[in-house]
Amino acid sequence: MTDSDTIAALTKRLELLEAEAEVRRVQSRYMFLCDTPMPEYGVKDDAERIDLIMGLFSEEAVWEGVGEYYTGQFGRAEGKAAVRKHFEGFWGGKTDPALILNCHYLTSEQINVASDGLTATGQWVHMQPWLFSDGKALLRSSRLFNAFKKCDDGTWRYTRNRTENVFVAPLPATWASDYPSASVLMKP
Repeated sequence: MTDSDTIAALTKRLELLEAEAEVRRVQSRYMFLCDTPMPEYGVKDDAERIDLIMGLFSEEAVWEGVGEYYTGQFGRAEGKAAVRKHFEGFWGGKTDPALILNCHYLTSEQINVASDGLTATGQWVHMQPWLFSDGKALLRSSRLFNAFKKCDDGTWRYTRNRTENVFVAPLPATWASDYPSASVLMKP
């Protein structure tokens, strides 16, 4: 193998690793932005939160809940406008009782970048405890199978965000004794 062949092979491997890292960042950022209380310092309201989340989606993106439990609960939103509407129905004081605590924990990651380095799929399992203002609490787990593309501006975005229920388990109302009303984690 010549030096130029070695450099080309290493460059290709580096590009695939960088693509994998960008896909991981998109997925992790999405989960972070979906946490409650909102941990992103300086975000004024849920409308701004939704704007940040929508920056992670391509124009043609699909967000869907699948399987016997999530198909009916979440349905399917096709295109960025429909995905935005999905999130607008979830936040902004539109749920009663209000969600006061939710944190996403990701595991079992598998990211596969296509050989052209322009598309990828990722699979994860996640768990999230939920606590509502009326004291109801639950633990939810889902499998995620998402698709991504490298857009013309060089950023990676979702083309598909698909979630399937693993389980939902009730938690006692007193399972969390101490939790913040707001996050200050990223405060300067």
